[in-house]
Amino acid sequence: MAQARTAPGRSAPGRAALTRSRLAAVAALAAILSLSLIAASLLGARGGGGGGVSPSVAVHGASQVERLLQGIPQEAGVLGEPAAPVTLVEYADLQCPFCAEWAVTTFPELVDRYVRAGLLRVELRGLAFIGPDSETALRTALAAGEQDRLWHVVELLYLNQGGENAGWVDDELLRGIARSVPGLDEERLLAEPGSEAVGARLAEAAAAAEAAGVTGTPWFELGPTGGDLRRLEVSSLGPGEFRAAIEALLAG
Repeated sequence: MAQARTAPGRSAPGRAALTRSRLAAVAALAAILSLSLIAASLLGARGGGGGGVSPSVAVHGASQVERLLQGIPQEAGVLGEPAAPVTLVEYADLQCPFCAEWAVTTFPELVDRYVRAGLLRVELRGLAFIGPDSETALRTALAAGEQDRLWHVVELLYLNQGGENAGWVDDELLRGIARSVPGLDEERLLAEPGSEAVGARLAEAAAAAEAAGVTGTPWFELGPTGGDLRRLEVSSLGPGEFRAAIEALLAG
């Protein structure tokens, strides 16, 4: 698949845009396969620090991620109270450096300010178009979602992100991440990425991305929970425009 991802105010030279036909191909591939980042401290954690319980490799940021997410409800790909009045949807490829930037600089503030207060729920719709490591990472995150720990794994993958398709999403890293997340069954996590349930979630996200006209990642939709979600276009990945849009919806 083409390595297509965009960021507000940036271009990706040499990268073709992710088209509707390619997204359809991702959905078809997922169906076939199913059958056969706290901001400053997390940013620093990408280069050092960490925590966790005896991972097989050094997993950066585990203790910070646990503090960020502790006590917040998770169900599959959704973080936050189901009845939260506002929903933010993120389309992301876990190898996308711009997605990692948002996860480190903005996501923690939104969690602390809105998600923990029961005002915002965040939903991940993962895509895998940059390459093989994208799909391995996403399938593992979706498998973690079967244990309601998807967001722990997603944040740790971003904080330990390697070069595109360099083979960084390997068994050793995934075991280290699994052992760094309290309550996550390591063997179940590693056994389920090829399951029918995970394949179905991959296909659902690809179909939703096609319907939404997603052309790159990260891509956001925002709106009232249970209502009309619309694309949130921002000029930067910093928290300011996200806060303003959320506050406007909360104010009615």
